Formats: sequence, C-alpha cells, structure tokens
Amino acid sequence: MTTQFTKEAFDTFEIEGLEQRMHAIRERIQPVFKQIGQEVSPDLTVNLAEDMYVHIAQHARRKVNPPKDTWMAFSPNKRGYKKHPHFQVGLFDDHLFIWLAYIYELPNKSQYATKLLNHQELLHALPSDFVVSYDHMKKEAQQIDETGLEQGLVRFRDVKKAEFLVGRHISAEEVSAMSHEHLVKLIRNTYEQLVPIYKKIQ
Repeated sequence: MTTQFTKEAFDTFEIEGLEQRMHAIRERIQPVFKQIGQEVSPDLTVNLAEDMYVHIAQHARRKVNPPKDTWMAFSPNKRGYKKHPHFQVGLFDDHLFIWLAYIYELPNKSQYATKLLNHQELLHALPSDFVVSYDHMKKEAQQIDETGLEQGLVRFRDVKKAEFLVGRHISAEEVSAMSHEHLVKLIRNTYEQLVPIYKKIQ
C-alpha cells in the first residue's frame, strides 16, 4: 500500500464517471489520508488541548458528477466538521492544499469573521508562501500580501456563501516527488503556523 500521493493519485481526477473515479479515490488517495490522519491528529490534539477527529470525505451525496477534488478534515467534533473551524488536507488534479477552513455551514460565521478582521496581523505574520481562498470549491488562491485581505474578510462576514481558508498550496509535481515523511512534516509545519489563529479566533 502506498503512503505517498503519486502522480497517479492526481491523475484520478481525469477518470470519467462517478463510480470509476470514486473507486480510484478509495484505492489511490484515501489510504494515504488514513495514514496522515493517524500521524497528524495526535499532534493537533496536543497543540489544541482538545480531541481532534479525522473525517475523510466520502462524497456520498453525489449521484452523477464525479468530484473534482477530495479531502480529509480534522475537527473537534466526532460526528462532523463542516459546522466547525477545521483543518483540511486535500487534492485537486494539479495541487495539494493544506487549510485552516471556515466554510459557509459554520454557525456564527460573522463572529469568526469579525475576530479575523480584528486580528489581521496574525495572517500577515504567516510565512510568505501561505495563501488564502474565499471558496473551497475553487482551485484559485491568492498570496496573503497580494489580496485585498480586509475586503475578503468583510465579504466572508457579510455574504452567506462566502468562506475563508488559509494555508498552503503545493503543486502536484512537488508532492508526487515527496516522501511520506516529508509530506507529513510539511503538513505538521503548516498546522503549527495556523494553530495560533485557530485558538485566537474561537
């Protein structure tokens, strides 16, 4: 069993058909998620002083269209993650993402947004390769210093479907050349940078 995201893992998203692509996701990607979860969730549990549970996306509601990406999440809730700030690792066809995610299902979204607006210095203090996104369904992300961060956070606060995600993107080529140990180290490092934000924006 592979513990790496190979080129074949990223090529999964070129497979036609829901059933065929889901089969490949289960074979090529989810075992790696499971391994990452076993290694990373104990670190988050210690760093956050609360149990963090692993959730691997099953895409169960899909009936026709195959997923364009897939992910795992770390959440303080055993039953789910979408209604909580959570950490993600996932793949599109051309990159891997490592996020701290505040998505639109979050209750009291405006309160989180207001706190983020009041503590933008935490975001600007992140390493220069960190990026932000306002929609988890889209591939695109912007460098924190290149984006209108304040305008994005205002939109996150005021628009029901708006989201806020912050973390890293790593190209498929770079990830497929990494050892499992290197990838886990990168995920751990990314989360170490994001944990202070998670704790402050509670």
